Amino acid sequence: MVNAEYQREVINQAAFDMLVLCKSQLKKAKEAFILHDEDLAEEVIHTEIRVNAMDLRIGRDCEKFLALYNPVAIDLRFIMAVLKINSDLERIADHARNISNYVIEDNKKISSHLIQAVQFEKMYQIINSMLDNITFAYNQNDVKAARKVFKKDKILDKINIKSFCVLEEEIRKDNTIIKEALLLFSVVKKLERVGDLIKNIAEEIIFYVDAEVLKHTKKK
Repeated sequence: MVNAEYQREVINQAAFDMLVLCKSQLKKAKEAFILHDEDLAEEVIHTEIRVNAMDLRIGRDCEKFLALYNPVAIDLRFIMAVLKINSDLERIADHARNISNYVIEDNKKISSHLIQAVQFEKMYQIINSMLDNITFAYNQNDVKAARKVFKKDKILDKINIKSFCVLEEEIRKDNTIIKEALLLFSVVKKLERVGDLIKNIAEEIIFYVDAEVLKHTKKK
């Protein structure tokens, strides 16, 4: 009979693999969008099947662990955290797929001028750094690394808010770019939402390691 420690490690590894895969999906979606690479976009969309399969497997394994081993304390926090982290990762992958869908559905490449104007590359680099933080935090049970994402998420929020004004000004200069600008703004919003999901994951890591609940706490 498989013991609890072994099954816990199986779940832990599966969740880590899901994190790595979703990080890869987001990177490919970003590259596909900037380069208008339909082949790469199709790869992201196709890989979503694998993401969904991993999501279901992790959910089933967590439910089985709860039923068979009746975990308490840190083991229970671990399973609860993995369930929520897995859900957030699946939603990050959904955003990557949706960004890739834009590439397939729209036959026009977004101008580099607009991409630079909304600081698109900076947004992605911040998100990638946040993903590095939570990858390390998850792998090493490092709360300090998890906390680093909160300040970075605030930067994403500021860029997101500013992007609306930037694109509004660009449309005033040239009203033929309305469709292009709206599509880009939609992608920027998705990246901002990815930042929120990464922040959620950081909170779950902190909950698991330190038994500290951060959600719904008042901001100082």
